[in-house]
Amino acid sequence: MPVGALSFSLAEIAARLGGDVLGDGNIRIFRVSTLATAGEGEIAFLANRKYRSQLQTTRAAAVIVGPDAADGFAGPRIVTGNPYAYYARVAALLNPPRAGFAGVHRSAVVDSTLPDSVSVGPQACIGRDVVLGENVVVHAGCVIGDGVHIGAGSVLYPNVTVYHDCRIGERAIIHSGAVIGADGFGFAPEGKTWVKIPQIGRVVIGDDVEIGANTTVDRGALEDTVIGNGCKIDNLVQIAHNCRIGDYSVLAGCAGVAGSVTMGEHCIVGGAGMVSGHITLAAGTTISAGTLAMKSVNESGARLSGVFPAEQHEDWVRNAAHIRRLAKLAERVAELEKKLKENDTRG
Repeated sequence: MPVGALSFSLAEIAARLGGDVLGDGNIRIFRVSTLATAGEGEIAFLANRKYRSQLQTTRAAAVIVGPDAADGFAGPRIVTGNPYAYYARVAALLNPPRAGFAGVHRSAVVDSTLPDSVSVGPQACIGRDVVLGENVVVHAGCVIGDGVHIGAGSVLYPNVTVYHDCRIGERAIIHSGAVIGADGFGFAPEGKTWVKIPQIGRVVIGDDVEIGANTTVDRGALEDTVIGNGCKIDNLVQIAHNCRIGDYSVLAGCAGVAGSVTMGEHCIVGGAGMVSGHITLAAGTTISAGTLAMKSVNESGARLSGVFPAEQHEDWVRNAAHIRRLAKLAERVAELEKKLKENDTRG
């Protein structure tokens, strides 16, 4: 076990996180790993049935399994209804976040009164009338504009920018390079020119939200852009002005959401998925990777897919040629059907 590493016995883990311990509960764990690579002092997990055979060959000190696989491993194990979520909680237990510094760095520029528990890194800039909750961590180079509120326990990694008056809830995690509250894309045409529309709304982010690196969330034009509680937003995602993202929704990398979109709870947007502006997605809507949603979805739990999987170039060229002729082919089929119907009538 590495020097200074945290470790817990299986019994201690179960006491904190739940689950049933089978086998030696005193065995100590300091790291999570996969079934294929785990060794002494490491705990692995089985969340996908296709890897069940690895329970017979793994060298893990212990495993996390569901009730249906509890008999597949003879060694120490924790049995739980959701092994994947349990693994995530064990990983968090063994790897608690660390600021790496405490207090306000002498090079930071702070124009507000902060709680003693707040940590502010080098070259960070905090404006006037900013309210930070207890134990907020602001890493190096962050810029927090005037009037921003950030809830307790939130972490801003290096070079995050939060524009004026935005609101971020408790226990938020915002990764490097994210920009919260920049102007939305609002311009009114006037002849050959464009007149900028002031963006006077805010961004309001709920509790337990995570926002990935270099993601942008634009402030509202008139009303607020709202990110609900528990949302998880990946790297390089664009959320435009006036959007309302429902609680516990998930957006994967390079997704783009145009202005004034309303998503219900538990929506999922796959990588590079796109959502056209001014539409509504019902709760539980899933947009597959690379898919463009152009119309509102009123049925809860709907799944949208609209991208052809990649294929060999020669096959793509041939299929593309067929697709270009579909309109004419449809006209010919309609004409043939009409003639067949006429012949049937005469007969």
